Amino acid sequence: MANPILVEITRGSLVESVHRGSVAIANAEGEIVFSLGDIEAPTYPRSSLKPIQALPLIESGAAEAFGLGDEEIALACASHSGEPMHTTRVTAWLERIGCEASDLACGPQPVRYEPVRDAMIERGEAPTRVHNNCSGKHTGFLTVARHWDIATKGYEHHDHPVQSAVAAALGELSGIASQLPWGVDGCAAPNFALPVSAFARALAKLAAPQTLPSQRGNAARRIVRAMIAHPELVSGTGRACAALMRSAQGRAAVKTGAEGYFAGIVPEAGLGISLKIDDGAGRASETAMAAILDKLGLLGNDAAARALLNAPVTNTRNAVVGERRPAVALAEKSLHV
Repeated sequence: MANPILVEITRGSLVESVHRGSVAIANAEGEIVFSLGDIEAPTYPRSSLKPIQALPLIESGAAEAFGLGDEEIALACASHSGEPMHTTRVTAWLERIGCEASDLACGPQPVRYEPVRDAMIERGEAPTRVHNNCSGKHTGFLTVARHWDIATKGYEHHDHPVQSAVAAALGELSGIASQLPWGVDGCAAPNFALPVSAFARALAKLAAPQTLPSQRGNAARRIVRAMIAHPELVSGTGRACAALMRSAQGRAAVKTGAEGYFAGIVPEAGLGISLKIDDGAGRASETAMAAILDKLGLLGNDAAARALLNAPVTNTRNAVVGERRPAVALAEKSLHV
């Protein structure tokens, strides 16, 4: 059966477009406390996986060995906009580990933040690999390879020890003992597929680190703390992740992913949130995550965050002609945790 409609777009009095998807919320005991749609079909979390991809950076001792702070840890979890606050820190981090931009396996990517992109165009500057939204994650991978004194070339291959460590951590946290299917992400690193339910359970473990062995629990605490402390480094100016985390006032970490994925970590309740929009629409995943945070009392009153819940649809004269909103299936289903 088709997944339920989670988000709808209106124009005038009619619903013009709809977005179907699935949602799972798990608690620290691994119980699914809220679900919609098929939560057992394997999907790629894409960049929502980054908090788990950052675990080897801390668990290996690499972060401590190279004196990394929470800013670097936030960047390891980031899908950043390529603004100077991101690129200057990634460049300095690369220098610290004896690497340079050419060592990054990700390709150059246009800056997402328009004022910076326009200024670069006026100066005739082309984006580099450091501008790639995943450059922090890749610098984290390089840092682990440096710490282990193993080859940095090829670190993005799925059978490289760094990626094997990521796959092992994801399997352990999600409770999946078998080898996870994998595909190549947009940044050239592997991404591992698993059910929405299983990823929610993995995220719940990060939310409740007391349930983990001490080394992993400490790593989980540091990752969640860094994300919450530096939401703009995790995303960028005016981005949904930054707006949602700031509005939650330290009570939740969230991370978007390509193709309509979104993940959430709620430490105070020990909850992991995982959702996937079937058609890959990021606009729908943002509204769905805002609706879930609102159900949990975590959306807050920040105007930018609340605008994701009921986002106006405007025309070329900036007149409101409709809205993007949670559909009935998502809006009316109760959530008790």
